[in-house]
Amino acid sequence: MATEIDLSAEQIVLAAVEILREGGLDSVSMRSVANRLGVTPPPVYARIGNKDALLDAVANHFLADVAPAVQPGEPWPDYARRWTHQMRERLTEAADSRLFVQVRRAAYLEASRPLLKCMRNAGMSTDNAVRACRLLTWATVGFVAMDRSSATSPPPRRRGRPAGSDPAGVTPEEVDELFTAHIDYLVEGIWRDEAARGDT
Repeated sequence: MATEIDLSAEQIVLAAVEILREGGLDSVSMRSVANRLGVTPPPVYARIGNKDALLDAVANHFLADVAPAVQPGEPWPDYARRWTHQMRERLTEAADSRLFVQVRRAAYLEASRPLLKCMRNAGMSTDNAVRACRLLTWATVGFVAMDRSSATSPPPRRRGRPAGSDPAGVTPEEVDELFTAHIDYLVEGIWRDEAARGDT
């Protein structure tokens, strides 16, 4: 339990993360965080700001160091696939994807810097690399949001049917297959556009 004097922003964020995982985004408030820490709300406001600032800090917590290291000589399409899979895994840990639909641009900008650099090193123009990073980020965040909002208990997958073809829903294995296909389509489309421009 923290005291009001030594309460840190990190303690506040970690308490909010615990509450988020236990009860979802609607459970996170300045009061619930203060209660978790055993303090009154004023020092929480004093250290972190308002609730929007708290949610931004929680989102930043999940997105911090999300990007995997680029391997020597790794082509940007391969890195983009690894980057999106790592981001999906991290966003899924949050248990409530609405947090990332509301997050400010700065958190995603920071998370995408290694991907942007990899694309630029491959000869992609800055404008096209920024656009590609945004498309991949939106695709990943949107996929996680839809996956979380449609969590049901679908019937077992029937042999021979492609992943995602059953109107009743998808199994967890199919979700993984669909995400891989989703990102592959997008990466291959970006690569084709760049090849047609002669940039990569």
